[in-house]
Amino acid sequence: MSQQSHTQQAIPHFVHGARTGADAARTSDVFDPSTGQVQARVALASPEEVTAAVDSAAEAFRTWSAMNPQRRGRVLLTWVDLINANAGELAETLSREHGKTFEDAKGDIQRGVEVVEFAAGAPHLLKGEFSTSAGTGIDVHSLRQPLGVVAGITPFNFPAMIPLWKAGIALAAGNTFVLKPSERDPSVPVRLAELALEAGLPAGALNVVHGDKAAVDALIDDPRVKAVGFVGSTPIAQSIYEHAARRGKRAQCFGGAKNHAVIMPDADLEMAADALIGAAFGSAGERCMAISVAVPVGEETADRLVALLRERMASLTVGPSLDPSSDFGPVVSAQAKERIESLIQAGVDEGAELVVDGRGVVVEGHEGGFYVGATLFDRVRKDMRIHAEEIFGPVLCVVRAKDYEEALSLPSDHEYGNGVAIFTRDGDTARDFTTRVECGMVGVNVPIPVPIAYYTFGGWKASGFGDLNQHGTDGLKFYTKTKTVTTRWPSGPRQGGAAASEGASFVMPAGS
Repeated sequence: MSQQSHTQQAIPHFVHGARTGADAARTSDVFDPSTGQVQARVALASPEEVTAAVDSAAEAFRTWSAMNPQRRGRVLLTWVDLINANAGELAETLSREHGKTFEDAKGDIQRGVEVVEFAAGAPHLLKGEFSTSAGTGIDVHSLRQPLGVVAGITPFNFPAMIPLWKAGIALAAGNTFVLKPSERDPSVPVRLAELALEAGLPAGALNVVHGDKAAVDALIDDPRVKAVGFVGSTPIAQSIYEHAARRGKRAQCFGGAKNHAVIMPDADLEMAADALIGAAFGSAGERCMAISVAVPVGEETADRLVALLRERMASLTVGPSLDPSSDFGPVVSAQAKERIESLIQAGVDEGAELVVDGRGVVVEGHEGGFYVGATLFDRVRKDMRIHAEEIFGPVLCVVRAKDYEEALSLPSDHEYGNGVAIFTRDGDTARDFTTRVECGMVGVNVPIPVPIAYYTFGGWKASGFGDLNQHGTDGLKFYTKTKTVTTRWPSGPRQGGAAASEGASFVMPAGS
């Protein structure tokens, strides 16, 4: 965090359709992870600035919620068109601030766009139910109505996808949205909000405020904010969930992960090795769905898998995020690099076999960048820190299992329960695994089982707090409230006379 003179402008907030706070006195540095140099500063919102964003969202809610769902859907589809038209610019900005490669950044944007496309189907998704003649002359119907102002607190590792997941669904349902993205890579969320305004979203319907804990607390404490969505580390996810619950708000808070991939003896090991390389080291392992633990069943399977992984890792290139020859780029910060390398050392100290050591990578011309090379451990035990903790870096641990039941128990017994995969040719094994494993998202011969937009995304155990997940129909349920209406029209004389009275009843109505 830094103090800056008023002559230096920071990456601004976006409130009520305009950039604000560019001359903020309180800012945070934004690094280029490929060089290690500060490339910008971002304004940090005061509680008063957060209140102004909520004021704007509350004002816009009257207009946006009154618009029929079909018109809201058209605005979202126009927003999608504008995002696609500007995808190259957005991906380059994202890559420079985050450190993921340009192609990976385009994928970040595309997976977010897919959820907005799904959300544009709001006229169908928001339909209620109707029952005629539920009783004599009685009809019952239900309505799905927006909550009001809602908020999203999103992580650095997907600065386009997760804001789009949250805002797209919330806006489709008729809510207005205040986004607090990560201050590490803040530019893309601001640009997305500008494009939403250009698409026809009313000023104030989507506001972006950058900040730290002061901004988060101001959002949660404002009584006009009816729901909060968060993605980040488990301790903060649990803290925000509890804070929101104390304030009587809905919350969906997603935390850490330790995703396992079980490799059965009958698996296509070449395919499994290729899948693990991409799933473990893509985006430098900074994905909540990254595979960080491989569980080969049997010693022969393990020996062959480790040999294949080592062979493939020898040709991997870590380098600047915008260099087309880079397989993956740097991690997001110097602190992240230090933590990852300290956990690699912890693995060595606890007796794991370090097969490939990714520490000490220096990229010519980018010596100050936050680079960690692909790292492989073998013979990891489940009680080691590198298995227990989320490393969030390019580190793959091999935990050898003697049989299927031991392999199944590793992800099921772990603190986290986000994603898991199994590689096998046997349908019975796959069916048993998908039924019994204690994780929220499962892949069969699919290494990163992120559900498509019209299904729902969410982990179990310490990976998720709240009853409803992200996107899919769960997203619509989270961002709406259900109202049930029971109607009775009396029959009898209408002109000059009164309907016959049945008299007062003191008995609980029955459904017969």
